[in-house]
Amino acid sequence: MSWLNEPPQWSENDGLIRVVTGLKTDFWRRTFYGYVTDNGHFYRRAVTGDFTAEVTVSAGHSTLFDQAGLMLRADERTWLKTGLEVTSGAVQLSTVLTRDFSDLSVVPLPGFRGELKLRLTRFGSAVCVHRGDEDGSWHLVRLGHLDLPETIDVGVMCCSPQRAGLEVSFRDFRVGEPIPRDGLE
Repeated sequence: MSWLNEPPQWSENDGLIRVVTGLKTDFWRRTFYGYVTDNGHFYRRAVTGDFTAEVTVSAGHSTLFDQAGLMLRADERTWLKTGLEVTSGAVQLSTVLTRDFSDLSVVPLPGFRGELKLRLTRFGSAVCVHRGDEDGSWHLVRLGHLDLPETIDVGVMCCSPQRAGLEVSFRDFRVGEPIPRDGLE
């Protein structure tokens, strides 16, 4: 794996990736705010064809738009990121789907206990996001379309658009075969 925008501090030991974000980092394109930012931290590997990626993420969220989770990326104009994000006064699950313009969806996390299991799956040009529950069940959060080449990058990402120093932990990141299509329910 390698970094797009390596953070100032990070380590990887026994399936645990720890990161401290740099100053004013983010991935965003144009919508609403009018700017393009492509300096977030993305620890990625290339994957060809369909896949499912999973990770458990936790972070010391304290500032608006602090974020940490999964990302898939074809290039700077075509990508998806999903994860924990501070918005509307609470840590929520956000997903940004970018096709030259970024869009944002946010899902509340009632009873959030500090970490969240995420799953991101590619089926050709369809991408879907699931969140995991403590009982092992998965819940569909987002299904969308991206024109993707056969090989793209997938991995963990984190950003802190209004500060530096967000401390993030990613546990048990893995990439494997895609979930069955009936697993989208």
